[in-house]
Amino acid sequence: MSTGDTFLPRRTAQQPTLPPPVRLPPSLAGDPSLPYPAIGTELHELRLQIPGVQGSVLGGVDGLLITHDVPDGLDPDDLAAMAAATFGLGRQVSLRLGQGEFRQSTVRNEAGYFAVYAVGPRALLSVVGADAINVARLHLHAPPVAERLAKLLAPA
Repeated sequence: MSTGDTFLPRRTAQQPTLPPPVRLPPSLAGDPSLPYPAIGTELHELRLQIPGVQGSVLGGVDGLLITHDVPDGLDPDDLAAMAAATFGLGRQVSLRLGQGEFRQSTVRNEAGYFAVYAVGPRALLSVVGADAINVARLHLHAPPVAERLAKLLAPA
């Protein structure tokens, strides 16, 4: 650089004031005390109630699979991990904007949808839908399913 070069001022990073990270409870994956038949019924009924739902997964916020109702061709472990990543981003957005707890996030793709719903503080319901799915109907039916699943996952 010559002595005639000018330097642009550098922007200094602002240190955000964020709450401390939330400590997560132990994973629900593989917990033998969970009512798997009742959970499976809820997932299956969601697919039957809403045309275009290709499958659903219940996973922990840690990204580990709890159980699923997906056909061959969809990897439930991948869906659980993607739901956790979606949750992580959504949680950071809600913290940064001060808008409260994460509730739901939807990703629209060229050929379908991927929606993630909070199931209490420890689990996530993710739903894969075809492009023709009625998203409003999904958003109407999935939150009550998430609430019922949260009750099923609650410690006795």
